[in-house]
Amino acid sequence: MNRKTDFFSYSLLVTIFFCLFSPGCSKSAIEQAQQANAQNYFEDNFLNRDYIVHLATDNGADLTAQYTGFVFRLVKGTSFDGPINASKNGTTYTGSWSTNADYSKLVISLPVSVPEFIFLVREWKFTRKGIPILELAPWGTTEAKVLHMERL
Repeated sequence: MNRKTDFFSYSLLVTIFFCLFSPGCSKSAIEQAQQANAQNYFEDNFLNRDYIVHLATDNGADLTAQYTGFVFRLVKGTSFDGPINASKNGTTYTGSWSTNADYSKLVISLPVSVPEFIFLVREWKFTRKGIPILELAPWGTTEAKVLHMERL
């Protein structure tokens, strides 16, 4: 963790502690602090950073090799969406990404005219937001698909 992330974690802890012992503190204040902490973590660690596909499996079939050489970057538009760039050998493809209010979902949209992107274009849920590896699975389904992105 970096100092900024530590600060936001500390701020959340202080807010929760204050709310537990303050009769005037509402549940929404805790939720707002958690939202701010999630937003800051997402922006600091995921946006405007380069990632590669560390692991991609589709029903047990390993697709990882087809992403060799691709570098992906979620570019900040707002805190909840923006462009995504996928670059390989000097060619950049542009699509879009979005997330939900609690940053548990990542929706990826890239040109499906590139066969490698067909697997990536979907709604994903974060199963682990560890750095340097982000682990994702399909949102709202139990499909046996796994995507791990590694931050460079």
